[in-house]
Amino acid sequence: MTSLTLNVCEEVFPIAGTFTISRGSRTEIRVVTVEISDGVFTGRGECVPYARYNETVDSVIGLIRSLEGELASGLDRQGLQTRLPAGAARNALDCAMWDIEAKRAGKQVWQLAGLAAPQTLTTAYTLSLATPEKMQAQAAENAHRPLLKVKLGADGDLERIEAVRAGAPNSTIIVDANEGWTADYYRELAPQFVRLGVAMVEQPLPAGEDEALKHLERPLPVCADESCHDRASLAKLAGKYDLINIKIDKTGGLTEALALKAEAEAMGFGIMVGCMLGTSLAMAPATLVAQNVAYVDLDGPLLLAADRDPPLHFKGSLIDPPQPELWG
Repeated sequence: MTSLTLNVCEEVFPIAGTFTISRGSRTEIRVVTVEISDGVFTGRGECVPYARYNETVDSVIGLIRSLEGELASGLDRQGLQTRLPAGAARNALDCAMWDIEAKRAGKQVWQLAGLAAPQTLTTAYTLSLATPEKMQAQAAENAHRPLLKVKLGADGDLERIEAVRAGAPNSTIIVDANEGWTADYYRELAPQFVRLGVAMVEQPLPAGEDEALKHLERPLPVCADESCHDRASLAKLAGKYDLINIKIDKTGGLTEALALKAEAEAMGFGIMVGCMLGTSLAMAPATLVAQNVAYVDLDGPLLLAADRDPPLHFKGSLIDPPQPELWG
């Protein structure tokens, strides 16, 4: 067992403009960055504490620091899975552990995980919640992108999607209600959205109040986001959702994310791989989970005014696999 030293800190990155969802607006992101070292190699990971899950930067840093002694005594990635719950803190440590394991082995993480070599991905690009007029302008500016994700969850959502479709007539559209709808609102909007070419909706009903989905016809496929965290979530999702959104900040790292993907696929769920609003360091591990899935939403760095150095390489909506200098 190898002794590891720990460094954990908060970092702040500016958003390009303002990012708005149904829960509020932001102009910057606050992330937690972890470095672990064995004296020769250093592994890095990033997580994004999320208030929706009762996480703060301080609480996440405290959880991570609580394991400092165990890391010095040889806590490894397998042991980590039972030492912290699924969530942001475990994610940052898990990803840092994968990173240092790969560097020690002289391999890349995908090789250690027994995965095929990662390929270039096409990510969604997210349009912030705004008035229909502003969202049409956002859509027109990004009409060259093949996949647009539209933040909704308020009165006027039909008008917003009509405006986005007018601005981007050829893009595939997916929408995220962020728990902002009711069952009746879904019934009202779903056929209209299908008519406008919307491919699916994320989390229309609040997590914990989504039983009604079992009794709804779902002409517009429904994806679980806030209702899906790790494999323990899956049993309650059957019959309610058509897809699940895997985010490594929810699963507690790449280790559980890969296991969740495999089990969900075996149960017949479609897969989306998404992200919190983070830097390239947060997206890099998720690109491995996002291979060969229905929808990829790893556009966090595209929404920032500053990123890691070196960053992931984006060309339009295309994401190249991460280089070892960044992660993995």
